Amino acid sequence: MNYQEIISKQVTAVPRSGIRDFFELVIGRDDVISLGVGEPDFSTPWNVREAAIYSLEKGNTTYTSNLGLLSLRQAIAGYVKDFFAVDYDPSNEVLITVGVSEAIDLALRALLNPGDEVIYHAPCYVSYSPSVVMAYGKAVEVSTRKEDGFALTPEAVQAAITERSKVLMLNFPTNPTGAVCTKEQLEGIAKIAVENNLIVLTDEIYSELRYDDEKHVSIASLPGMRERTVLLHGFSKAFAMTGFRLGYSCAPRALTEAMMKIHQYSMLCAPITSQAAALEALENPITMERVEEMRLDYKRRRDFVVRRLNEMGLECHSPGGAFYVFPDISKYGLTSKEFAMRLLEEENVAAVPGDAFGEGGEGFLRCCYATAFDLLEQAMDKMEAFVKRL
Repeated sequence: MNYQEIISKQVTAVPRSGIRDFFELVIGRDDVISLGVGEPDFSTPWNVREAAIYSLEKGNTTYTSNLGLLSLRQAIAGYVKDFFAVDYDPSNEVLITVGVSEAIDLALRALLNPGDEVIYHAPCYVSYSPSVVMAYGKAVEVSTRKEDGFALTPEAVQAAITERSKVLMLNFPTNPTGAVCTKEQLEGIAKIAVENNLIVLTDEIYSELRYDDEKHVSIASLPGMRERTVLLHGFSKAFAMTGFRLGYSCAPRALTEAMMKIHQYSMLCAPITSQAAALEALENPITMERVEEMRLDYKRRRDFVVRRLNEMGLECHSPGGAFYVFPDISKYGLTSKEFAMRLLEEENVAAVPGDAFGEGGEGFLRCCYATAFDLLEQAMDKMEAFVKRL
């Protein structure tokens, strides 16, 4: 049987994740220091774990509303108002999803007709372009530059717009570069979105992890943007709850209803145990104290890793958020994949080739510093020895 003729052309056109392909080589090896998977090394705050356990002990194992628990949606609306400065009605403008990844998929499928163009900035998280393709849209990549700290400029967005442009996808702070946009840059991008009637999907999963005392600004909070923005957020990164797989979207009622239609026929609802844990995360002040402790520790790690990389000759900007650095390895005459493979084989340090995040990532390496400080010290020593040999 020829399965190439049977499998959907949309799926065939989607590449495998460059991150996961690379780390298939690492699975089962305890001699490798991993700077690869974008996951906090901290445990979920104890009060959140206890809330999940208590929920199970009480026998709360049923379905919830398709939108999610109303109590959680109310807590999310309150948090979003305080943190992002945007008001949403929890009864019909907040949707609980299975991670932000599902929310992205729902939003794109709810918005796109075949051939509609989605502008996104790169290097970027590996799922953005494939998600557009699987929703029958056309992904339009806008490259960001090292010289700009990988921020997205209004001029770059304007240059990418055509008569088929419908959606603009943003992710700040950014995976894999840690880039952030200034308020002025976001205001310029917002003006372009309004003038060109674009819907904006803004993935702000790393928004609590900002450094250098810079306040996070959501594009949804800017004039004229609430009505045309789908704000995506969740609990995986700042709250160290990756395995709970819980995200949410906040959007005008009509957009939320369209997304919910797809959600109810595919996922039905997010797990009730995860929702109980998330409610505790938002309602107990202890959680936010723990989030701040983690943020400060990430900042310490960032400063150390950026300093060491630059000292060893790997030029690296200091990221404004998230927990990744994106050093330039191009001067050594190796592709990103060659550099990463040799680093793994010769020094047992795993990092992700930059081209896994789009063509603009070639010549760079993504290193995640969400790992123990002593392991970061060992990894930097090993990378320095490797670079000296080159």
